[in-house]
Amino acid sequence: MTPFKDLLALAVNRKGSLKAVQAQLPTVADSDTLRHRDDAFYMSALTRRIFRAGLKHSLVDNKWPAFEKAFFGFDPQKLVLMPDTMLDDRMQDTSLIRHWGKMKAIRHNAQLVLDLAEEYGSVGNWLADWPVDDIVGMWWLLKKRGKQLGGNSGAAFLRMVGRDTWYPTADVVAALKAQNIIDKPPASQRDQKAAQAAFNTWQRESGWPQSHISKVLAFTVG
Repeated sequence: MTPFKDLLALAVNRKGSLKAVQAQLPTVADSDTLRHRDDAFYMSALTRRIFRAGLKHSLVDNKWPAFEKAFFGFDPQKLVLMPDTMLDDRMQDTSLIRHWGKMKAIRHNAQLVLDLAEEYGSVGNWLADWPVDDIVGMWWLLKKRGKQLGGNSGAAFLRMVGRDTWYPTADVVAALKAQNIIDKPPASQRDQKAAQAAFNTWQRESGWPQSHISKVLAFTVG
């Protein structure tokens, strides 16, 4: 497996300078920032990620103030109590994106948020305390216990809120294949674990966040 310093050198060569590489690195929130946001913030981000899937992000983002108003500021305590009739009403609201499966997921995922808050004290604590060498474990939890959170949605949510995560974009997958770490997109837990082990090695070598390593890896091929 190629050492991280050599991957970084290749990325710098492709992008022209270290500064050019650094300018495109995603923002990573520190533990205090993750902890101090309330659960409604994370419920909103989780739901926005779900509605962004398959749609132009700007379209969803432009409608998000209407979503915040329609869904009680994404207070999970209120959302879990929404009856089907109230969700039916939201399906008639033209200011929203009217997708029944995603609408129903809001109530289910509100319960997930409440459960995580009970288990860890808050969603922010869960995000901050989860082991850094098991990022894919967070993806699996969201997929297993949430709704509409399969595929890359778990990683996308973590990236949105600034929790460090690698992200299996097409370029990252191509780079992992070139390193003979995986031979196909990492949809299975086995392949995700193999990729996670590689990111853990590069992180120990470099001290860089895995989201930054992920971006550097993408730059080596794209």
